[in-house]
Amino acid sequence: MSEQQKSVRTLTGKVVSNKMDKTITVSVERMVTHATYGKILRRRTKIKAHDEKNTCNEGDIVTITQCRPISRHKSWTLVEVIERAAPQASAAQ
Repeated sequence: MSEQQKSVRTLTGKVVSNKMDKTITVSVERMVTHATYGKILRRRTKIKAHDEKNTCNEGDIVTITQCRPISRHKSWTLVEVIERAAPQASAAQ
């Protein structure tokens, strides 16, 4: 019997929250065409992903991949940080 390779699902998005321990929230944007009018719309999905080393900050562009369920809402894990966000200026200045 020949083995079939399962394709790994990978998405790219922007980190919108890193307030949880070892968890980031990634906003993934996709383009959808309206069924009747044909207008192209932007749709966003917020996905919780596992960040083992707490390396991500808000605004980073990251790649995540699907994995086994880690918790109730987490079944994605961080693969790499594509682009780091610019450091934010503190509000105390």
